[in-house]
Amino acid sequence: MSLTTERAARDDVATSDPVPAAEGRRRPRGRTVLAAVLALVVAAAVAVLVQLAVAGRGSADGGLELPQEREQVMSLTSQFVKRLGTYSPDMVDDSGQMPAYREQVREVITPKFAADFDKEVTTAEQLVARGGITRSADVFATAVSSIDDDSARVLVAGAFTDSYTRGEGEKARTVDQEPLPFRFTVDLVRSEGEWLVDDFTPVSSPSDEAGASEGSTP
Repeated sequence: MSLTTERAARDDVATSDPVPAAEGRRRPRGRTVLAAVLALVVAAAVAVLVQLAVAGRGSADGGLELPQEREQVMSLTSQFVKRLGTYSPDMVDDSGQMPAYREQVREVITPKFAADFDKEVTTAEQLVARGGITRSADVFATAVSSIDDDSARVLVAGAFTDSYTRGEGEKARTVDQEPLPFRFTVDLVRSEGEWLVDDFTPVSSPSDEAGASEGSTP
């Protein structure tokens, strides 16, 4: 899973022209619509997670007999996503890196995953330093798809929210972007009694997959 593709897209948005004044005056209504859309996104995300989790339980013997482990992996998954999706320009040091960001993510991932993360994080750091982007992550729901003594798969849904500063000095203002919904499957392993994230990938809803299948060419 690339950690930088959507960051590049956000950076392109961040360098676009300001919103016209007339459009700005219509923003309250737009925010109301956006709130309604996000509410639907949350409901849909929860429904997808529940459906996929129920399907996963059927293939994971003993999953329901491990309530403590289930809580642990769901909690760690939430921490991972929030750490991965939380950064700001004040994390960038004089060398252009974000050491605190690197550390907060590495604390919850395996060494194997850390090697991939290290290859991707430099691009993210460049985008944050150049675009002044601040990102936060909200987790709406998590659900265990499968789990045993030393491995687990958790489904998570939420949204990333980006903002950036436009202008300088007294003219500086913060521009908030619309939240970017996400759904991931997160793979975890337990090593020496500690759960760690080993990988993550995007997941599509059943309706998305059905639509893609119907529209494909044989």
